[in-house]
Amino acid sequence: MTVVVAWSADDFGAAALAHGVAQAEQRREDLVVVNVTRGDALVDRRYAADDEIARVTAAVTALGLEVRVAHGVVDDVATAVVEEIRTTAATLAVVGIRHRSPVGKMLLGSVAQRIILDAPCPVLAVKPEAGTDLV
Repeated sequence: MTVVVAWSADDFGAAALAHGVAQAEQRREDLVVVNVTRGDALVDRRYAADDEIARVTAAVTALGLEVRVAHGVVDDVATAVVEEIRTTAATLAVVGIRHRSPVGKMLLGSVAQRIILDAPCPVLAVKPEAGTDLV
């Protein structure tokens, strides 16, 4: 049994990770953290550096959870997350969401929206809370 978190190295990803960890602890399930990029920009601030991956892995492991991080360059971020959900037969997926205007969604799409619609399991959509201490 697995909880999959779509994690980005920003406040939205931190919120998703915190909620994913809490759910994995509560359910006594393993955790898979997905941090991928399309690699089509010189800098993707949401793609975590190796030291950040190590920090997250150590913090989650210290809580007594089994954790695996899927980290790499993919053709499509949403598809990669949904594939991980399917491959692990996840019981829950967690995504961080941000407000976007209708035009923004139309022009840029929404990774979270596609995960919510395409995942074969329940999806918990979360947003950052002010003053919350995240993993």
